[in-house]
Amino acid sequence: MGEQVTNIGIVGAGVISGTYLEHLAKLPGVDVVAVADLDLSRAQAIADQHPGIRALSSEDLLADPGVDIILNLTIPAAHASVNQAALQAGKHVYGEKPLAVDRAEAEPLLKLAAAGNLRIGCAPDTVLGTGTQTARAALDRGDIGVPTAATASFVTPGHELWHPAPEFYYQPGGGPLLDMGPYYVSSLVTLLGPVRRVTGRAGRAHDQRKVHTGPRAGETFPVEVPTHVTGILEHESGALTTVLMSFDVWAARLPRIEVHGTEGSLSVPDPNNFDGKVEIATATARDWTELPVAGGYAGAGRGVGVADMARAIRTGGDHRANGALAYHVLDVLESLLEAAAQDQPVDVASTVERPAAVPLGASPESA
Repeated sequence: MGEQVTNIGIVGAGVISGTYLEHLAKLPGVDVVAVADLDLSRAQAIADQHPGIRALSSEDLLADPGVDIILNLTIPAAHASVNQAALQAGKHVYGEKPLAVDRAEAEPLLKLAAAGNLRIGCAPDTVLGTGTQTARAALDRGDIGVPTAATASFVTPGHELWHPAPEFYYQPGGGPLLDMGPYYVSSLVTLLGPVRRVTGRAGRAHDQRKVHTGPRAGETFPVEVPTHVTGILEHESGALTTVLMSFDVWAARLPRIEVHGTEGSLSVPDPNNFDGKVEIATATARDWTELPVAGGYAGAGRGVGVADMARAIRTGGDHRANGALAYHVLDVLESLLEAAAQDQPVDVASTVERPAAVPLGASPESA
């Protein structure tokens, strides 16, 4: 391993691995050297397409002294067990969201990482792109005065319309809240700070769903989680965010995220993307106007959070898409489901510091 390169081993060779491989290949300071999957043929297919990447069993990958970070791209139900195995093997770990299916699985991971002086990171890293970071810069400058409220909406008819094996989206650890909520709540915490209390309601339109694409098209499967969740997040700052996450909506014209303050409003781009227009309207200029890019990793793609963590490992600094943030986001989401089930507000036990802003023009190798 070169002095300024951190080696990555991927566990999980599913659909999302291709996107990570594409973008990690462009980033400085990181090198994917191995991949593992329960189906070794899928790992071998990736190795065949990418010279320098070895196909290994999960056990061999975890034991490989040449691997510094385990990139966990397994399904949500396996996130905690793979993260735990990586940490126990003495590896830093970065995983797809959520950190685990619930707090009971997630909290021991943070303790295990701390005890081993290891890093734990978690998607989404979209909040490190120019979209959310430009909005954060506007808020930090006071462009809309004191933020008092926000709205966050994600609606779709369901992932079974495009995914050939969509069951995991409808099992514990899935559903619109745990599937897409991490993007939105990570962005909201980055913009407005941590959440102290939540109120919510939840339901589902169907008990069964049908696969629409691929060789299993026409098969049905059970729905085990709420597929329509709405609620209110009370931030420690006093700001109130109204959220709507749904797999039960055929069409909508809802904005992704808007933030409202005492002197104006911000339109924030889709937090599932790294970039996008940030627009502002103020008390003195009521028409929406696009703001120039003012922060974030330019041209970023999935994996920039891994590179940001790798830089922190090498330099001893902090990384932004960190385990504490991922745990707080999971805590907020699980608390929202509890509030819906109990029909009463729920206090969020955890808190977190807003991650450091990404300066304009920064590189994940040096920021």
